[in-house]
Amino acid sequence: MTPSLPRQAASPDEQSRPPEDRRHVIRRRSLTLLIIVLLIGVPAGYLVISANQSRDSGKDKEAKYSATGLTAGWPSKIQRRLYQVPIPHPSNQVAYYETNNWKTSRLYVQFQTTHVGLDEFLAHLGVSRADLKKGDIAISARDQDITGWKFTGPGARPGDYFGLVREQKNPDPTMDVVVNTGNATYPFVYVVSRTVP
Repeated sequence: MTPSLPRQAASPDEQSRPPEDRRHVIRRRSLTLLIIVLLIGVPAGYLVISANQSRDSGKDKEAKYSATGLTAGWPSKIQRRLYQVPIPHPSNQVAYYETNNWKTSRLYVQFQTTHVGLDEFLAHLGVSRADLKKGDIAISARDQDITGWKFTGPGARPGDYFGLVREQKNPDPTMDVVVNTGNATYPFVYVVSRTVP
């Protein structure tokens, strides 16, 4: 027969403490469970929310850059500086679109301005109204398709359009410009500025 180990005597605290009430046990376990849920669940919830926001942001960017056609609003200052497209003040109906690939980057811009604004814009390009050629649609059919610009067809009067190509050496961009003078007070300007990376 194997000898049994002697039992340890209960500590004075254990001897004086009454048995734990069942309700107290349930309450203590519930509190422990709540703490565990909070310690694990709250950070996990933040991770899920953060992941969803990141995914939604990626979708928004994807939609923005996969869309074709113009976006209403002004191009950023960096875009205007990089592509050398100054938009004069005041201008309205401003819209733009940028494309990039391994061969060429393009910024498409349109705006309506005053005659003074048009002169300022042309002066910034180093040209003047005298350099604009009547009836010259300097923007290619390909670029017109990308932006939805239409310089011919119903309602278009060829005599209202003036254009020019401002060629520059790399890294400066080459610009195709068309000016619609159909509105005698506020000319409408279309620009395609392209650079070779």
